[in-house]
Amino acid sequence: MRVTCDREKLWHAFQNASAVAPARSPKPILQNVKLEARADGGVLLATDLEVGVRIETPGVEADSPGSVILPIGRFGSILRESSDAKLVLETDGSGVVVRGERSEFRLPAENPAEFPAVSEFSEEKYHALPARVLSQLIRRTVFATDNESSRYALGGVLLELSADKIIAVGTDGRRLAMMEAPAQSVGGHGTGDNMTIVPTRSMNLIDKLLTEPDAEVHIAARANEVLVKTPRATFYTRLVEGRFPKWRDVFPKRPDAIQIELVAGLLHGAVRQAAIVTSEESRGVDFTFGGGKVLLAGRAPEVGQSRIEMPIAYDGAPVSISLDPRFFSDFLKTLEQEATFTLELKDAESAAVCRTSDGYSYVIMPLARDH
Repeated sequence: MRVTCDREKLWHAFQNASAVAPARSPKPILQNVKLEARADGGVLLATDLEVGVRIETPGVEADSPGSVILPIGRFGSILRESSDAKLVLETDGSGVVVRGERSEFRLPAENPAEFPAVSEFSEEKYHALPARVLSQLIRRTVFATDNESSRYALGGVLLELSADKIIAVGTDGRRLAMMEAPAQSVGGHGTGDNMTIVPTRSMNLIDKLLTEPDAEVHIAARANEVLVKTPRATFYTRLVEGRFPKWRDVFPKRPDAIQIELVAGLLHGAVRQAAIVTSEESRGVDFTFGGGKVLLAGRAPEVGQSRIEMPIAYDGAPVSISLDPRFFSDFLKTLEQEATFTLELKDAESAAVCRTSDGYSYVIMPLARDH
């Protein structure tokens, strides 16, 4: 095999592929990325047997097609440190030779034939949606998952795919994030009653591949795995086993609750300030809404107190609730600074529910007030 590569383009694709490969594995070959060089370009492959990715790599010209196993650490360092626009990769009997204009590296390489197969996307039934929508779904739900929990299957995002929409849900039992968006079913594809729970790590890896916001992305759910296809990459992942909580039951039906419209950026600034004097033992911030303002009060005996006021468009009777500022901040970070959302409150013991106008909802359970 002999190929000429655009170093910068190969470096970008190599980073995304190497993120899938395991840092340690009983199968050492998995700690590498495989490059398949064909007449029409190159493909990078990586897998840890639970997840896998195929990335079409522009700027790879094969003088002599073939395959090579590239060690992540050493080859990645060559791509990062080299100043050459082009690099030539050539295999010999013992490994791979990497040549720049004034540099040459020889690296040992394993047998490409021993690298496991990585799934291709050949599904006729799938859901189609814009990359920017899938990226937003991921970022607005993945932070609420819980990889430490042994209860249910909270270490991933639940995907529900129906005729004309996709729903993503993440929860750790103390807060729940849900995003709903339009998506087109092709060939009658849908998840039905199946629990399609995509691991948190896999969702973050998928998000890294969504580099073209206007591109169409395809998602296909199988019995125990999900495949995602972008214009340049195919990604597959095993699903989280177990039962996801009945998330619809988490959203309270309470017509008597108050509705307060708030601006994300302004409130986020106030929440961050109030949180300065919280601690692990006293992590709650008291929120009191009423009289045209919201008062945020934080207190930790060993740290001090905070009192932050912010004007709001609510003049009704005061209502107070104690919330974990980290949980509130996680939600606010997913919104644009100028974005508005509706906060639904009933009392100090009932969940706070945040809703946006574009299908995003977030439930936070209140903390017990200790004063």
